[in-house]
Amino acid sequence: MEVKPAPSRRVRRFDPQRRERILDAAIEVIAEHGVAATTHRLIAQAADVPLGSLTYHFTSLDDLRAQAFTRLAQRLSAAYAAHFDAVRTPDELIEAITDMVHGNVGADAGEWTVSYELYLAALRDPALRTVTEEWMRTSRTVLERYVDPDTARGLDALIEGLVMHRMLSTAPFPRHITRAAVARAVAPEPGTAAPGTPTPEPGGRR
Repeated sequence: MEVKPAPSRRVRRFDPQRRERILDAAIEVIAEHGVAATTHRLIAQAADVPLGSLTYHFTSLDDLRAQAFTRLAQRLSAAYAAHFDAVRTPDELIEAITDMVHGNVGADAGEWTVSYELYLAALRDPALRTVTEEWMRTSRTVLERYVDPDTARGLDALIEGLVMHRMLSTAPFPRHITRAAVARAVAPEPGTAAPGTPTPEPGGRR
């Protein structure tokens, strides 16, 4: 009697970082194809995982997209905060913001592209506005180390606009123009302390 060999069992691939790899792949796909053209299949191919892995880890394409946007926002927020760690004076603040506009703060062009895809998607999908609001709030909190909350809000908007203008410009975007715009935005009003100046404590102590 011939004994047939037992069927081999498929070995499950140990892949503890699969979910994170899917999210990073989604960011890459959105950067290349845009939100509208992003599909489960394109993300699975970019992540080199079975299509079923996406539906296992995420309830829907919208869920996957929102989590990918959140992951990118957290990564860029950390780089944003670290960029200002060494700032101590108003001039250093102006230089740091100018460097940010012209140096991308650790983010590549693809990641900035995805950030603008997020803004556009959030206009159509209110659920994504929690991601954009938290991102903007985090950025303003960093700037509020050096300027008052109203100025921080204006600076945050200025930075976003300057980065977008630089990315879309077909000609070189002069650094001195950026620096002058930032300097005007952080200039103190008459009778107020310069940005970055510690607020005096009661009793005259600093």
